Amino acid sequence: MANRGTGPDFVEALARGLDVLACFDARRPVMSLSEVAGATDLARPTARRLLLTLEEMGYVRTAEGGGFALTPKVLALGMAYVSSQGLWEIARPHLERLVAATGESSSMAQLDGSDIVYVARVSVPKIITLRVDIGTRFPAAQTSQGKVLLAGLSPAEAERVLAEPSRSGLPRYIGRTAEELAAELTEVRARGWALADEELAPGVRSVAAPVRDGSGAVRAAMNVTVHAAETTLETLLDAHLPRLLRTAGDVSAEWARWQSRPHTEIQRAETA
Repeated sequence: MANRGTGPDFVEALARGLDVLACFDARRPVMSLSEVAGATDLARPTARRLLLTLEEMGYVRTAEGGGFALTPKVLALGMAYVSSQGLWEIARPHLERLVAATGESSSMAQLDGSDIVYVARVSVPKIITLRVDIGTRFPAAQTSQGKVLLAGLSPAEAERVLAEPSRSGLPRYIGRTAEELAAELTEVRARGWALADEELAPGVRSVAAPVRDGSGAVRAAMNVTVHAAETTLETLLDAHLPRLLRTAGDVSAEWARWQSRPHTEIQRAETA
């Protein structure tokens, strides 16, 4: 991971520290010094200094058995981005009302390479085969939200994005050709919503709609997720989709108003 910067202002030490944080995931929540060094392609002394620095800053803790693990403080890094966009504050009450009306979980995600990353979620206590939390990453092409986000790109840009390897850790979906996916994305662009029927995992069925910024660009996607054994496609599309489309439209309109509001910078008074 390290030694990949080429610009004159590239800070290698910062990049290495971020590589250390990024090497932890659901499959490796606790890692030894040797494992961190191997995952980041760093020398053990360098990895140790970075881990101890991150521990002192509160982003890493020493786990039982001598390994290292992330702390909840790392969530602040991602939530700072969400808060800066105004998305979570705007979307939360709308998501809560949508969940109350449908009785199903709803989430918001954004595109990161060929994956989606969840930035907001309101869930209901139902058994779904895949656990979803803020920051969860899934291959975009296998999700309704991902299809909406990919459809928001030009065909050429969507093709370029899909060529990037997924960082979700899930195997590549083989039930559809690239041509079939391109045709589906064309349909999603035209109708304004996307469906994923047990493409991500057995029993997981969802429908998604775009969330747009003030310029009309698709910047996020909102979904309703159901269990296929409990909710039919007819119920999902006839009952839940209209509510989802209205909710996504309301969030888009409110977000556009938020983005257009005057922003002022408060200058600190100079002290003598």
